[in-house]
Amino acid sequence: MPFASALSEHPVPAFATGEVCGEILDRVGPHPDLAVLFVTLAHAGALEDIVATVADVLGPSVVIGAASQTAIGVGREVESGPGISLWAGRWGPVLPVRLTVEDGPHGPRCVGLPEAVPFEPGALLVVGDPFSLPVEDLLAQVGAGFPGLPVIGGMASGARGPGASRLAYGRQVPDHGAVAALIGPGADVATVVSQGCRPIGQPFVITDGEGGIVRTLAGRAALERLEEVGTTLSPDDIRCINTGGLHLGRVVDERKEQFGTGDFRIRQVLGGDRNSGAIAVNDEVVVGTTVQFHLRDAASAHDELVRMLGRAGAVETPEAALLFTCNGRGSRLFGVPDHDAGVVAELLGPLPLAGIAAAGELGPVGGLNELHSFTASLLLVREHRADAAPL
Repeated sequence: MPFASALSEHPVPAFATGEVCGEILDRVGPHPDLAVLFVTLAHAGALEDIVATVADVLGPSVVIGAASQTAIGVGREVESGPGISLWAGRWGPVLPVRLTVEDGPHGPRCVGLPEAVPFEPGALLVVGDPFSLPVEDLLAQVGAGFPGLPVIGGMASGARGPGASRLAYGRQVPDHGAVAALIGPGADVATVVSQGCRPIGQPFVITDGEGGIVRTLAGRAALERLEEVGTTLSPDDIRCINTGGLHLGRVVDERKEQFGTGDFRIRQVLGGDRNSGAIAVNDEVVVGTTVQFHLRDAASAHDELVRMLGRAGAVETPEAALLFTCNGRGSRLFGVPDHDAGVVAELLGPLPLAGIAAAGELGPVGGLNELHSFTASLLLVREHRADAAPL
């Protein structure tokens, strides 16, 4: 198998780096096409030395990564304390992309996405700084320049403010923008985006609203519609709503006759106004679109991830994966450690895995790339074989 990953929780950065580099060398040898490196905040100060060692020992063609709150390995999520997770693969061309930010006529814009690529890319892997990266502009550029190309990844978490993020790009450690890699045709790729919600009630059409405010749903005040849905819910579901677990899903493809898991772009309901009957959502409201209320809790997040991973491994099992799970998941949501990484290992096997707990996750829903929250986004990878079924 041309993929490998390694995780070390040794408290000394030099020893931890040596451990993970040694495991990668044993499994795939030197000069992989792509190395993805994640460290916890305990090792963030040593990131320059860590990336230099990875470059010297492994000699990868491309290195990207970041320091973040949590480093993920096979079946393990290091949520506190020291951790280094290293993932590598050898399958063919990979193009490194350094995304920076500049002021444009309509606000900050991404700079660095190539106009031409010497191969047909299968995916764009992105690790970014949440304080500076204009994600919507990046996704718009990808949509215009590379129609249909999935964008997967996440924003590094744990930095206290602008300029405090630590990304990895070759031997460099930038603090803004994003680091990325265009994955070439030697690898088959697929994405899984588990938004961790279940629908409640029925779909409604937004009949009045603007900005982030929904005034009416199907001709009645949005709060009235929500109360109507509430009469069908259990006491546990009501408690979930009252503790911030309520979301609104906007249909991605209105041409469908029925909507289910994966058909909605999920955004949080921020609050409501009793006087006007309106609700506020973390989204741009578009009159005429179809929406449905959703609940997010540990059971729903678990069930959806299991369902989507089961579907992903039903035809042809991937050989490696990268996982970007929200920093609001983990033990905070599930009450136990290692949940998402453990589910991946249980359903897809102990395949090489690395990742982070992110402050915003990237992945396609309904064919459209989006920035998510409270989501588990995965890139599944397999060496290309002409006779194999698609991932």
